[in-house]
Amino acid sequence: MKIDGTPYRSVWLDTQDRWSVHIIDQTKLPWSVDIVQLTDVAMAGHAIRSMQVRGAPLIGAVAAYGLALALRADAGTTALERDAAMLNETRPTAVNLRWALDRMLARLRPLPAAERVRAAYAEAELIADEDAAQCAAIGQHGASLIADIAVRRPGRVNILTHCNAGWLATVDWGTALAPIYTAFEAKIDLHVWVDETRPRNQGAFLTAFELGKHGVAHTVIADNAGGHLMQHGQVDLVIVGTDRVTRTGDVANKIGTYLKALAAADNGVPFWVATPSTTIDWTVSNGVRDIPIEERAASEVTTMTGRALDGSITTVRVVPSGSHAANPAFDVTPARLVSGLITERGQCDATEEGLLSLFPERVEAELRQAS
Repeated sequence: MKIDGTPYRSVWLDTQDRWSVHIIDQTKLPWSVDIVQLTDVAMAGHAIRSMQVRGAPLIGAVAAYGLALALRADAGTTALERDAAMLNETRPTAVNLRWALDRMLARLRPLPAAERVRAAYAEAELIADEDAAQCAAIGQHGASLIADIAVRRPGRVNILTHCNAGWLATVDWGTALAPIYTAFEAKIDLHVWVDETRPRNQGAFLTAFELGKHGVAHTVIADNAGGHLMQHGQVDLVIVGTDRVTRTGDVANKIGTYLKALAAADNGVPFWVATPSTTIDWTVSNGVRDIPIEERAASEVTTMTGRALDGSITTVRVVPSGSHAANPAFDVTPARLVSGLITERGQCDATEEGLLSLFPERVEAELRQAS
């Protein structure tokens, strides 16, 4: 995707030294585009934990590169296991983090220390390239939902999304925004309602930034406005991303997603979730009970950062002194409220049967494991 005409990925190797890793500091967007150079595993861990990078697929890719950086300092088995464990603890909800690190460890453990650095960079690059390809495919499969609405009735197609699930949350293209970008490039007249997504404002800061730079018509709304718009026929389709999908189709996503799903169900608005296969957790069946929900700092609720009228970037407190704040970062939308899932292999029902129809190799793998 592009920023002011310049193509970017959200993570990439330095073109000169071919070992350090670059990211866009998402905590500085949309006020400035700051590029951060990661040179060791501690910096990679900090980038994930502090949300300089966020979004389940991107977290996985940065963790993979972070492990490659770690091996430059110490390629021994003890250090490999220690550094992988440290990275795995940076964010608890997004399953891609664990998936990427497990894949890296499976590739690296059998190798002698002398071969691990080269192999780690190669595997991390594969993870990044595969994510970009998966998201592009999600765009193709999901754009048909938008095209179908455009064919059925005249006028602009209005899509609502929550949080940021665009290219800034992945390596490229995005998940929920990939169908929107694909439909936009196909010249379908569309408009996006962008939830602000308190408390970190990823919608207002990141989704609006992405869509604006790409030329997609959009309007930022308060998080609680979505239900009102649906009641008045101003939302044709909801598409969101996800940080973890259970094998039964439950979906963990940014806090507030569940309420949008309830409003969509009450108003007959299709509610779709875009997910690469790397975000499916086949080990979990009950999302409400078994998906760990990250509790972030209360300061994200009690303060807000923005651009003051004099042009400076400032942080202000919006809660009275002495008031406590809770900050669960995600909620779980039960599968019964999900119209369907969009994956790199196509669309399916948000059920175990639907997912297995697209990923039949899971049945074979589990049968082999059981025997």
